[in-house]
Amino acid sequence: MGRAVQGHVGGACSFGWLILKGLLDERGECSVSGLKQTLLAESGALTSYSHRVFSAWDFGLCGDGHVRLRQRSILYELQVELEEAVVRRQAAVRTLGQQARVWSVRILLNLLVIALLGAAFYGVYWATGAAVRLQEMPPVQQMPLLKLGVDYLPSIFISGVNFLLPPVFKLIAPLEGYTRSRQIVFVLLRTVFLRLASLLVLLFSLWNQITCEGKAEAEECKTCGYNYKELPCWETRLGQEMYKLLLFDLLTGVAIMLLIQFPRKLLCGLCPGALGRVVGTQEFQVPDEVLGLIYAQTVVWVGSFFCPLLPLLNTAKFLLLFYLKKFTLFSTCSPASRTFRASTANFFFPMVLLLGLAVSAVPVLYSIFLIPPSKLCGPFQGHSSIWAQIPESISSLPQTVQNFLFFLGTQAFAVPLLLISSILMAYTVALANSYGRLISELKRQIETEARNKVFLAQRAVALSSANGAP
Repeated sequence: MGRAVQGHVGGACSFGWLILKGLLDERGECSVSGLKQTLLAESGALTSYSHRVFSAWDFGLCGDGHVRLRQRSILYELQVELEEAVVRRQAAVRTLGQQARVWSVRILLNLLVIALLGAAFYGVYWATGAAVRLQEMPPVQQMPLLKLGVDYLPSIFISGVNFLLPPVFKLIAPLEGYTRSRQIVFVLLRTVFLRLASLLVLLFSLWNQITCEGKAEAEECKTCGYNYKELPCWETRLGQEMYKLLLFDLLTGVAIMLLIQFPRKLLCGLCPGALGRVVGTQEFQVPDEVLGLIYAQTVVWVGSFFCPLLPLLNTAKFLLLFYLKKFTLFSTCSPASRTFRASTANFFFPMVLLLGLAVSAVPVLYSIFLIPPSKLCGPFQGHSSIWAQIPESISSLPQTVQNFLFFLGTQAFAVPLLLISSILMAYTVALANSYGRLISELKRQIETEARNKVFLAQRAVALSSANGAP
């Protein structure tokens, strides 16, 4: 208990010193008045600073490690707020030449990012097409190990791209001149685009192979409506590709733990000098882990229709990776030096998950409604489309159930449902707007009260100085 109190007191003292240090200018003079003016002038900054200064510390922390971690988190949050304020001031006084130089650097770096993404997407497209051509070559068919590598070539390439390019994005982001929080957002946006777009490129490549590039009159697709020579069971091929992506995602995660995180931890412990400080330990980045979960979930959404056991395999994979990452988190990783704001995460990650659902729904629905099912395998043989099986299955149900299901597809059900949904949506939007106006009014009241207190304090100081003057 005594150590906990000491930790709390030490943490509070360190936190207080951190605040005082931020309130001192370069000459060592107190700049509380300037800080007040800055907080009052900037919209929303008063609430942010006051929250971090007066309510950021957790007095329930026990242990020196937790206290230091909380101190580091508060320090980073204050650094981000002050850095953003400095960047806004610098942007306001920046000359036209400086502005042109900054934007030129950003344009060049974004062109580099686009070139890297384009090369990655072309590589995925090439690997998907080359895998089919290489499998027909005699040397590949004679060597089982080489044939296995060719079969997994698209998945290997996608896993390699998802492993190599995000660190490159992290190296590019600081050169663009943005604040730390915006750097993290740009890195995450580029990583999300890389993961989801590479999956879309893979699906587009498979669509080209299945439908003969959309040419129904082509010789390979004229008979069955799909390329029956190269892909006699195209549903199986699509499910296999999603299974391979899931497998290599697991293998990549395990390889990173065994080949990168553990050696870095050992090297950091065995070399306490400059080499150990340069190498450091692997930081546990929560946003990267969440994006990995969303990517894996998107792969499962695409492949679960064609590979029904894929959700079960994904569950087993998540359980295995959870315990492995938990072990590495407490044994080999260090806390992230840059954190992702909770307010941004509450909006960003659900939007990415919704985008992943949209990305996965389009190819699945297209396959169900437009691509003819395989003639030689699968449960939908002999039908013009996979959806054609649904009316036949409904016709075998009792008449009461048929009438109810057909009623759900009529206008008598759709129009009232649309009206009720519109009313609920309008009510929700109106309620959100009213809450927003109330919050804005409360913020204005807080700012007004703060200005009044500052004015009264200045008047009190002026009157006391006048009374004390000879």
